[in-house]
Amino acid sequence: MAVACFGLSVSACVDSLPDLDALNEPEVSRLSQVAPPGAEPGTCWGKHVTPAVIETVTLQVMMQPAEVLADGTVRQPAIFKTETQQQIVQERKEIWFQTPCQEQMTPEFVSSVQRALAARYLYRGSVNGEMDARTRAAVRKYQKPEGLDSGILSLAAARKLGLVAVKLD
Repeated sequence: MAVACFGLSVSACVDSLPDLDALNEPEVSRLSQVAPPGAEPGTCWGKHVTPAVIETVTLQVMMQPAEVLADGTVRQPAIFKTETQQQIVQERKEIWFQTPCQEQMTPEFVSSVQRALAARYLYRGSVNGEMDARTRAAVRKYQKPEGLDSGILSLAAARKLGLVAVKLD
């Protein structure tokens, strides 16, 4: 009897286990009240910042060469100084992307986002209509192959998920 109860309690807790991917989500994206230059009025934007990658290089610089006698005996070894330099390996990048506006991000819309991501095996949480860490992690997984490593839903991704109408020219 105790084993059966234990089995029930474990299976009941499976949905409440933390999603570790959601906890590791970097916070380098943000929904912005400011739009990029040339943005159409009334549109909403997000910005993703990729920090610069800096490498520290350590060099040994010879200050004085070794003194070597004619027979090859080292009279005085060379003197070196250690120098460190930092080099930018990859420049900092800012990517602006259009997003659904805040008034579109209703609980019903977010629930549709969660269901669409769950259908693609990217979202494993309950459909609760909240843009929580688990939902943002799933959005990031969905958008990353398209080149946007952000947990903020882009308008392009919402269209691709079939949740926002596509403008026809």
